Amino acid sequence: MISDSNLTTNPSIPAVEGEDEIDLMAIAKTIWGGRKTILISIFIGAILGVFVAIVTPNQYTATSIMVPQTGGKSQSSLSSLASLAGVDLGMTESSELSPVIYPKIVNSIPFKLELMNTPVNFSKFDKPISLYDYYTRKQKPSILGTLKKYTIGLPSVILDAIRKKPQELQLPKGLTNGPINLTRKQYLVKRALDKCISLNVEKKEGYLTLIVQMPEALVAAQIAQKAQELLQRDITKFKVEKSQANLEFIQERYNVAKAEAEGYQVNIAVNTDRYKSLTSNVPQVSNTRIQTKYGIASGVYQELAKQLEQAKIQVKKDTPVFTIIEPVSVPFLKSKPNRPQILIIWIFLGGIVGLCLVYGKHFALGIKQKWNEN
Repeated sequence: MISDSNLTTNPSIPAVEGEDEIDLMAIAKTIWGGRKTILISIFIGAILGVFVAIVTPNQYTATSIMVPQTGGKSQSSLSSLASLAGVDLGMTESSELSPVIYPKIVNSIPFKLELMNTPVNFSKFDKPISLYDYYTRKQKPSILGTLKKYTIGLPSVILDAIRKKPQELQLPKGLTNGPINLTRKQYLVKRALDKCISLNVEKKEGYLTLIVQMPEALVAAQIAQKAQELLQRDITKFKVEKSQANLEFIQERYNVAKAEAEGYQVNIAVNTDRYKSLTSNVPQVSNTRIQTKYGIASGVYQELAKQLEQAKIQVKKDTPVFTIIEPVSVPFLKSKPNRPQILIIWIFLGGIVGLCLVYGKHFALGIKQKWNEN
């Protein structure tokens, strides 16, 4: 059994003063005794930190801040004035698209498919190329990415080599309105774009922040500009879809009613000219029937004309207006990597590893000493 004197002198087991106090002197002696190991570990960590800081590729961030202005649930001024006069315009409020859905739109497959086919100007190429071509044909893996793949990611590489690659599904040629079928390359490009593009929704402040990170400043700005345009288009499409469909239906019925009313009007004029010299009542009966039909058609036509104007107002009301607080600009400085921070982190990790080695060595010696004494 180990005596109290051995516990005090053995730096691997810090002595306890009272019940809760640790002997800081024993800890300091342990660290000082293993200072060489700790310094070597810190030095190795610094070397690795410099290497990682150098090989980590630059990233540039382009942002855009937007505020979607919508009609909300408040009653329009035109509808308010009409209600005071006792007239109901029949303008129902459109359902609002929750801002929580906006990031879902950015991450959707149709959004990414259209974005990956957008031509972008890269400094390494003479002419614009699509993001799909860049990720599948032109992009070369970075040194750090290759090291991660064959070190940390080596098990997954081995498993991918062992496992049988899934075959791509081919949809029937006659299937026109089928589901979206991504190829393997399209899926990989979409995953890459998911890491580069994000949309943050500030619910309390009521604004959207679009963030794009790419290895080149101009490329990041171009993608951010295109993503902003696509987002505005899709949100507008979703918001006015119902009122736009209603407008198209009323427009179609309005055109038919207008043609019928004008046709009856022409028939009345023709009958009047044809039978104006006759005294028989038969032409008058025929003309009365036509006038009755014209009156009905004219009433329908006038009512549809009112509804058409109301539908146009509703579409205009439902169309959101995006106020661009901060437009997309080409970033001047890189956003990543923070090389001094990387170096400090690796030095700190080197120190932690050194302390673990020192205390691990002393712990092993303490276990060995107990084993021998027992």
